[in-house]
Amino acid sequence: MNDHSAALARLEQQLGRLLVTGVSLAALCLAGGLVLFVADHDSTVAVKVLNLGLLVLMGTPILRVIVSMVEYVRIRDWFFVLTTIAVLAELGWTLFFAFISRGSGPGQP
Repeated sequence: MNDHSAALARLEQQLGRLLVTGVSLAALCLAGGLVLFVADHDSTVAVKVLNLGLLVLMGTPILRVIVSMVEYVRIRDWFFVLTTIAVLAELGWTLFFAFISRGSGPGQP
């Protein structure tokens, strides 16, 4: 196995661990928030824990792209560096427009 193949195998292992950790943490937050919400419907803590679970769940793929980009830079695979930069730019662009259009939905002034 050459150095490039070993680096790619290591990247796959890192990404696998990252995804399992992110999804597990999100599931724990969502389950905990659901238990808190069922116990007390007016609990702001429950809502915050649920929101944290959703943020972790949505942030995990973004973190995956960032880790991939860093690893591709490290192994100098420039095609995939440019590809992951394009994906990261698209994710950033989408988040930017999601945040600026947040208050301009139906029924909003």
